[in-house]
Amino acid sequence: MDMLAGIQEQLKELFPGVLDIQFLEAAPEIIKASIIVRPDLCKAGAILHGGAIMAFADTLGAVATLLNLPSGKWTTTIESKTNFLGAAKVGSVVIGECTPLHRGSRTMVWQTKVMTEAGKVVAYVTQTQMVME
Repeated sequence: MDMLAGIQEQLKELFPGVLDIQFLEAAPEIIKASIIVRPDLCKAGAILHGGAIMAFADTLGAVATLLNLPSGKWTTTIESKTNFLGAAKVGSVVIGECTPLHRGSRTMVWQTKVMTEAGKVVAYVTQTQMVME
């Protein structure tokens, strides 16, 4: 099983599976994934809910951290900040691109750019992951 299929399989029964996150690329330097904006992920006005955006980005940052951890270590999110810059309408697809800002032995910081397929930025999410024993 390749890495993308393995990630997809591990997360399918968890909350990322509820979001139906589809991983497109996974490497220590970048994680790319997509979600379809379904009605049940929207707020009034048929616009993707901010919580769904944050959960999407949090998942990408966690997976990115896991790909960079030494054996025997684990991670958890300790901080997350989101700047909402645009909207994604129901029926559209959003893409997340998660890249490192800092990869240390105790913390890792990731930035996820969430955008429409047309490239319109929906949000930037910066999160800090704690590295645990």
